[in-house]
Amino acid sequence: MHHSEIKSEVRKLMADGTVIPAHPLALDANRALDIRHQRALTRYYIDAGAGGLAVGVHTTQFAIRDVGLYKPVLELAAETAAAWTRKPLAMVAGLAGPTQQAITEAAIARGIGYHAGLLSLAAMKSASEDEIIAHCEALAGEIPLVGFYLQPAVGGVILSANFWRRFAAIDNVIAIKIAPFNRYRTLDVLRGVAAAGALDRIALYTGNDDHILLDLMLPFDLRDNGITTRTWFKGGLLGHWSVWTEAAIKQFEMCKAARGKDSVPADLLALDARVTDCNSAFFDVANNFHGCIAGCHEILRRQGLMQGLWCLDPAEGLSPGQINEIDRVCNEHADLSDDDFVAENLQKWLA
Repeated sequence: MHHSEIKSEVRKLMADGTVIPAHPLALDANRALDIRHQRALTRYYIDAGAGGLAVGVHTTQFAIRDVGLYKPVLELAAETAAAWTRKPLAMVAGLAGPTQQAITEAAIARGIGYHAGLLSLAAMKSASEDEIIAHCEALAGEIPLVGFYLQPAVGGVILSANFWRRFAAIDNVIAIKIAPFNRYRTLDVLRGVAAAGALDRIALYTGNDDHILLDLMLPFDLRDNGITTRTWFKGGLLGHWSVWTEAAIKQFEMCKAARGKDSVPADLLALDARVTDCNSAFFDVANNFHGCIAGCHEILRRQGLMQGLWCLDPAEGLSPGQINEIDRVCNEHADLSDDDFVAENLQKWLA
């Protein structure tokens, strides 16, 4: 599948930039798929105004592949979305593992109707950049790709600007989620895409959950041989946006409106720090992100969108002290939540 085969309204949506939450996995007390709450989550994101969904990604738990849930979870999200809305949605499937596994997953995702694959390179840690590029080229022959610079703390591979230049030169790459949680490595990706002459073809999506709003509103000037190229992040594909999503979409729209202006309101710039403070609790920064998935589950549990915090791995849960941090940010930043929106619609989504 080539990106030219994606429906024009979906391709434009992705190119212009949108909000794509990373879809969590709702489980019951037996750690089995909770279909009712999984559907409710999909409906929540759509009604909140998301422009797409990323399913089978880190926030969905990579371990779904080990328990036979990869295809069922992708199918459930696609079927629920198609039955719930007629508006265009960018459906992105997580692709992981060595080349043959990722190709198999790409075929599954394509068969279900997903538009692109978000390519995790965590399984390629011991590979050379040449081998990783060959892996990416093989996957690009199957499905349009969204590159993924995953932060090393949760399994990512450190990659050079030259790697990103070579990756951006692959014709079937349509976007890159930049999520190293590191400003220097973020700039490496931007420099690489610019050097490949691919800024017009590849949409830049922030995955830097520690710096969301500034990534979305500020310009980036790249210099090469005395020539300046200015670019922007177009949208976000974020685990952080799996919670308080309706409020996050309002923030995204404010950031979009601020782009290209001669000045940005100080209050909007300052809001970045408050969002990052919330993320520090949700993502368990104090414990090197150990509880990042369970922290998002806790917010969704409080709202009734999940029954509990269960993850497929029983050892994966909240860290000591994390619940106190979540209590703190929920109290101090209550105006950034979407609790009222969820309360008004929850029974409809659970029906």
